[in-house]
Order: sequence, then structure tokens, then C-alpha cells
Amino acid sequence: MPKKKAKSKSFDAMIKFFMRNYDIPTKKDIAQLMLKMDRIEKMIQSIPDSRRKKSVPAGKTSSKNIVTASDTVLRIIKMYGDGGASFADIKASTGFEDKKLRNIIFRMDKTGKIFRKKRGIYIII
Repeated sequence: MPKKKAKSKSFDAMIKFFMRNYDIPTKKDIAQLMLKMDRIEKMIQSIPDSRRKKSVPAGKTSSKNIVTASDTVLRIIKMYGDGGASFADIKASTGFEDKKLRNIIFRMDKTGKIFRKKRGIYIII
């Protein structure tokens, strides 16, 4: 008995299959999302300015000064002056866990904010 030839799938059918099974958006889906976003933008613009929250642009901080963990560590190292602050001193002053403190010190050393005087002793350049 001769073997029956299998029906070949079209390329378009394969693409549709993958798009459906892997949740890949189609051009139509993206167009619908754009319409929804346009409607939302129009709604936001129609709200009076007095009711709208004032957002802070990226890179700018509000009037409150935000103190980061890096700022805290830098301040403590500054307090110790030329003698340098040891890892134990910084840990005791900040109360940070070892991992967090090591990451902060590593980043500050790489960016050049602090200098490693000797093992475990850090100073400000």
C-alpha cells in the first residue's frame, strides 16, 4: 500500500499558531491598545489642573531631602576622617546587614566616591 501524503501546513497557519500559543500581540491588538491609551490621555487632559496631582519629573526630587543608604555610609566614613572607617565601625553606626553594606561599599569604591586605604578601612578621596 502506498503511503498517503500529509497535508502541508501553510506558512501563515504556522505563524498564526505560534502567535496564538505564545501570546504574541498582533497589529490589530496593538492598534486597540493605542486607541485605549489615547482615550485615557484625553480623559486625563480633561481633568482640571487643580484636581490633578503634580508629578515630579525623573531625576528631580521633591522639596524633601531623601537620604539614601549610600549617603548614610558616606557620611559615616566622612566622620572618621583621614584615619578611615573600618567595616565594623560602619556596620555598628548604620545597623545595615553585611550583604547590604558590602554592596554599598563596592559600588562607592567603583564609582570613586571612597577609597580603600587597606583591607576593611575606607576613606573619602
